[in-house]
Amino acid sequence: MIVDERMVDPAEQGPEDDGTLRPQRLSEFLGQPRVVAQLGVYLEAARGRGEACDHVLLAGPAGLGKTSLAHIVAREMGSHIHTISGPALERKGDMAAILTALEPHDVLFIDEIHRTPRAIEELLYSAMEDGVIDIVIGSGPGARTLRLDLAAFTLIGATTRAGMLTKPLHDRFGIHFRLEHYPVADLARIVARSATILGLQLTDPGAEVIAGRARGTPRIGNRLLRRVRDVAQVRGIERVDDAIAADALDFLQVDADGLDHADRTLLQTMAGKFAGGPVGLSTLAVALGEDPGTLEEVYEPYLIQQGLIQRTPRGRMLTARGRRALGLPELAGDPASPADQQLFD
Repeated sequence: MIVDERMVDPAEQGPEDDGTLRPQRLSEFLGQPRVVAQLGVYLEAARGRGEACDHVLLAGPAGLGKTSLAHIVAREMGSHIHTISGPALERKGDMAAILTALEPHDVLFIDEIHRTPRAIEELLYSAMEDGVIDIVIGSGPGARTLRLDLAAFTLIGATTRAGMLTKPLHDRFGIHFRLEHYPVADLARIVARSATILGLQLTDPGAEVIAGRARGTPRIGNRLLRRVRDVAQVRGIERVDDAIAADALDFLQVDADGLDHADRTLLQTMAGKFAGGPVGLSTLAVALGEDPGTLEEVYEPYLIQQGLIQRTPRGRMLTARGRRALGLPELAGDPASPADQQLFD
């Protein structure tokens, strides 16, 4: 493995992700203004009619607030939320038991809904569209179908890969939102709010430093904030400004571009062992001692978004910007990152 624990992995959750930093109301949710404004209208309209909110699909990268929004919907509607992960749903009987236990206006939140088994997904079709489920009792010639009516509920599905949802399930969601990465200004406000909750004296410039290294992701920003707090506490520092925040994050090996030790190891391996590429994914995975799927889904997306590496038909290649990030001279054959290419368009 190239690293045991990543400071900047938005998909990783641990004991510290206990919800204490989550916004409790829609008015407290910072960022995503379009989503907040539209969702507020839908919730107010549903409350005015005395109905359950329509089913909501939340898509986007991990760590952007999909779970927080699901809990906010339940609070705004004055109802309970029931949370389950898509891969954990294995038997239709279990799904039927969950659905029949829902009370009017309750929220059922299914995380990673694109990984829900097909049999469970088919059960959701009638539940979402008609408010009923059909279950088979018995087997063989004596089997019969029993139709059960469900209380009006709201299904909220969260997915990091909306393209993997089947069309029948996708179309049964009446409300679709895609969450985008946050600008630094919004992240700084989120980090400042979290610091207040944690009882940490953090200056506005200090919040901006942490936000600038959080990869546009609140979960990463809050994780970095907690680690900066640890460093400040051990060093006996009560007030964290920009210089102290930058020093703490340098100590944690998270640089100004948001790259951590694992990212730099990947880039250095491509540059040192494979002359910048092209190198195949499986070959790179063996060189790093990592699973190819983990490299493709966890490590590469941010590096590609930042124009540090490129996927080509021949394999992965280090870009000119990637070499600059490592302090290496550019080579004539290095591909330009999208941002660099704009200089020549």
